[in-house]
Amino acid sequence: MASVLVPLAQGCEELEAVTVIDLLRRAGVEVVAAGLEPGPVTAARGVVLVPDVTLDEALERDYDMVVLPGGMPGADHLDNDPRIGGLLKKMAARERYVAAICAAPKVLANAGLLTGRRATSFPGFVDRMDLPDVTCVTDPVVRDGTVITSRGPGTAMDFALELIELLVDRARRDEVEAALQRP
Repeated sequence: MASVLVPLAQGCEELEAVTVIDLLRRAGVEVVAAGLEPGPVTAARGVVLVPDVTLDEALERDYDMVVLPGGMPGADHLDNDPRIGGLLKKMAARERYVAAICAAPKVLANAGLLTGRRATSFPGFVDRMDLPDVTCVTDPVVRDGTVITSRGPGTAMDFALELIELLVDRARRDEVEAALQRP
């Protein structure tokens, strides 16, 4: 079974965090939601999320993928946490998947993981950074090797379904999507 770590920071985008966690779990993926600090996480719009463990506890094991929800100031908190930067570099060195949505692709950029790649983000984040070696696009979901990025809350479901396809297979993605009754 594939395993995914979703770090949760105060001020994260709840729609992105919950959509990713929920859909991956529906697909049978083991998801560990980890708070940067102990206790509940209050998301950007006041929804309170209860992490499974703290980030320090979560970092005691390995994962197949790390997914960073966006939102502000959540993405800033992820970006400013040296444990996240170290984890992302470790994942890249092991050729494991890293994924980020909305404002969180800037965390990947600041960790050096977008260099030479195509990526997307919420408008005004990665596209406004001085990154001459990054090709910014406006596609809803972009996969470039082991790096997956997405635009924002409205693309969260497509993002999560893409992650299911990568971690499990197309058939499981289709099965999860069919049960969602999407048009």
